[in-house]
Amino acid sequence: MAKGPRNLKVRKGSVLTEIKNTSVIDFTDISDEEMNKMIDGTLTDFDEGDLVDGTVVKIEHDEVLVDIGFKSEGVIPVRELSIRKDADPSEIVSLGDKIEALVLQKEDKDGRLILSKKRAEYERAWISVEEKFKAGETVTGEVIEVVKGGLILDIGLRGFLPASLVDLRRVKDLDMYLGTEIEARVIEMDRNRNNVVLSRRVLLEEGRKNERAEILSKLSKGMRLKGTVSSIVDFGAFVDLGGIDGLVHISELSWNHVNHPSEVVKVGDEVEVEVLDVDLQRERISLGLKQTTEDPWLKLVESYPVGSIVDGKVTKIVPFGAFIELGNNVEGLVHISEMAAKHIDTPAQVVKVGQEVKVKVMEINPDRRRISLSMKAAADELGFEIEVDETIQAPEPRQPKKKAEKAADAE
Repeated sequence: MAKGPRNLKVRKGSVLTEIKNTSVIDFTDISDEEMNKMIDGTLTDFDEGDLVDGTVVKIEHDEVLVDIGFKSEGVIPVRELSIRKDADPSEIVSLGDKIEALVLQKEDKDGRLILSKKRAEYERAWISVEEKFKAGETVTGEVIEVVKGGLILDIGLRGFLPASLVDLRRVKDLDMYLGTEIEARVIEMDRNRNNVVLSRRVLLEEGRKNERAEILSKLSKGMRLKGTVSSIVDFGAFVDLGGIDGLVHISELSWNHVNHPSEVVKVGDEVEVEVLDVDLQRERISLGLKQTTEDPWLKLVESYPVGSIVDGKVTKIVPFGAFIELGNNVEGLVHISEMAAKHIDTPAQVVKVGQEVKVKVMEINPDRRRISLSMKAAADELGFEIEVDETIQAPEPRQPKKKAEKAADAE
């Protein structure tokens, strides 16, 4: 005896309807035409866009057949199986799997019922992702494609993660992320364009902000820390302390004069620094590198005690005196009034750059890092007279230009 028609399950929106046929009929005397009419009479009509439940009954390389209790199996083309391109049907579904599909066409040109598993999942995934977007929650998905400008994540639907939002710094090789799981936050959704934009960077920034707050709360003036030089700028060097950067100003790099920070450190250097100041509100840390080494000025008093007479070399002449190098990059100033016993109009009447001279240490000021020297006192003590070349005239003082002259120069 032939079996009666099977039960049919059809979903319209969120309502699942099951049509049961409990009658037992002898079909031996019924014609094919009458049989088809009877079968059609047991079927519930459904529309394109409805969701239906079914069972996978056959898997081909380009399509999957699904029994949905209809008079013919539904067909899911391979492109409608998954959001992943070039997906292998056997890797997506197995025989006997219970799946949900969306009706695309009730009847194509070949009379087949066309379904989509991908779009059924997409509808549910969109609702789920949208809820997380509104709640500010994160999503996690596998990187399934590397495209121009970013990554594609499988989050139930295709989520686009721009290259600029993958990490805190621009990533040169995006291929390294292919096949990995990434946690990100949805920052933009557009249903009309089926567009979902993600950001991993915002999560990393939040994590770093928490790290910064924790590090800042533990820092205090005078602490010594180890860090890595992360970048160099004209005014100093930034040091990564393990989640937050601090600035070593150019004046705090060395006890000696520094023209550019690159003279002292380079990016990647492991350094020890001292905390000079912490600004919690502005989240700024001032660091010192030279403070971790011995201040040469502390030994200066021992090397050049006040009252001692030492040898030096003239390095620079200025209108108010001359700078004398005492050795070990230490310079002192001989004021014009301390250059000779008699009055002079200009230091050039007594010394010239490169000249070796005898000087007496008159005062050392460690705070201002200044040494006051005297050629006159050294000469008096050693019993010689300093020669003065009166043929050398002091340069004429520069007169300030009038407004009209400045305007003429500008033209």
